[in-house]
Amino acid sequence: MASTSVSRTVPASPEKVWSLIGGFDALPDWLPYIPESTALEGGRVRRLTNPEGEVIVERLVEFNEAERHYSYAILQAPFPVNGYVSTLRVHAVPGREDAAEVQWSGRFNPDGATEDEVVDLFTGIYRDGLDALYETLAA
Repeated sequence: MASTSVSRTVPASPEKVWSLIGGFDALPDWLPYIPESTALEGGRVRRLTNPEGEVIVERLVEFNEAERHYSYAILQAPFPVNGYVSTLRVHAVPGREDAAEVQWSGRFNPDGATEDEVVDLFTGIYRDGLDALYETLAA
């Protein structure tokens, strides 16, 4: 099983960051490459569409409001992996009330691609996503 993790300090309190990204259906609010999200099964599943019209379906597998993190599994996607589970987590930055660290991590099995290729793919997705989050919060 392959894995990757990217962290980024962003210019907002953990509470503000979590209020923006903590909703399982909130990706379009901060992630430009997911312009559409539809909640299904009472909010436990999200159907995402990227700008090319490709569909990604994900299921919420863990949610912790108090600790500010959730994990999800991909049910359907145009990615060369299976067994994908990812976690989005918001941490406080010690001594800073105006900043938070956001960590986006995932583990998965390559399927039709090399481990290096899929690690590079998801590292890029997470890095670009956290850069977009930073820009949203800095605006």
